[in-house]
Amino acid sequence: MLRFLKGFGLFSAAVLGAAASPANAAGDLLVAPTRVVLDGSRGTEVVLNNIGSAPATYRISLEIKRMTALGGLDEIEEADANAAEKAALAMISFNPRRVTLPPNQPQVIRVGVRVPEGTPAGEYRAHMLFRAVPDAAPATDPAKPVTSGVSIALTPIYGITIPVIVRVGELGASAQIGEARVEETVDGPAFAFDLTRSGNRSVYGDIEVTRPGLAEPLLLARGIAVYPEVGQRKVSLRVPAELAAQLKGPVKIRYSEDREVGGGTIDEADRVVK
Repeated sequence: MLRFLKGFGLFSAAVLGAAASPANAAGDLLVAPTRVVLDGSRGTEVVLNNIGSAPATYRISLEIKRMTALGGLDEIEEADANAAEKAALAMISFNPRRVTLPPNQPQVIRVGVRVPEGTPAGEYRAHMLFRAVPDAAPATDPAKPVTSGVSIALTPIYGITIPVIVRVGELGASAQIGEARVEETVDGPAFAFDLTRSGNRSVYGDIEVTRPGLAEPLLLARGIAVYPEVGQRKVSLRVPAELAAQLKGPVKIRYSEDREVGGGTIDEADRVVK
């Protein structure tokens, strides 16, 4: 039984993808690619597409997010950003900053980078946020009689974030897979292990879990990253109960680069899952 997982949030999709990764969607917005990596000299493009049935407006901005030891991304106020995070905001430019898209109409966002002379070698990252702008609604419905009391209407505002990474200088990184386990969470069973990173840049790739003697993988998970601000993070992949039972016992876990950059092995390990 093959399960394919891709991890991102509910309304704000903090996607950990690659420069040529598949598109990601939230609400009626489709964004491609899901990750941008710049070498400090040339820019690129991100394509938005409104896959809904009505025109929609989106606002684009940059924000700072930091990875936690549990693999989540905490939003950081600009006033609390460190020097590298502030440098990332200053290096990255984009245009336009607000778009209105008819249904099935793509829009190119041009992303540029300018690395000041003397910038220390390292990886600099900000997250580009694409947030839907809700339509203005009338305060009252003229077709309905005015009544006393207070009414509240809640409108969900959907958004997608993608990392924009600027790499300066000669950088490298490696990763090691820790012991694996099946554990119970509030959302059900999960396949979990620690992923340790070393080096001066992030690592990003796919997880494949196989069982000796079986032709097909038991589990595939795309877009697993460890950013430079953490040396180790927990990877927790929710799985159905029947798959959780199948994952127990001897397995091989392979962490590989994104297929668009060759798919080479970052690390692999034989584990006995309990």
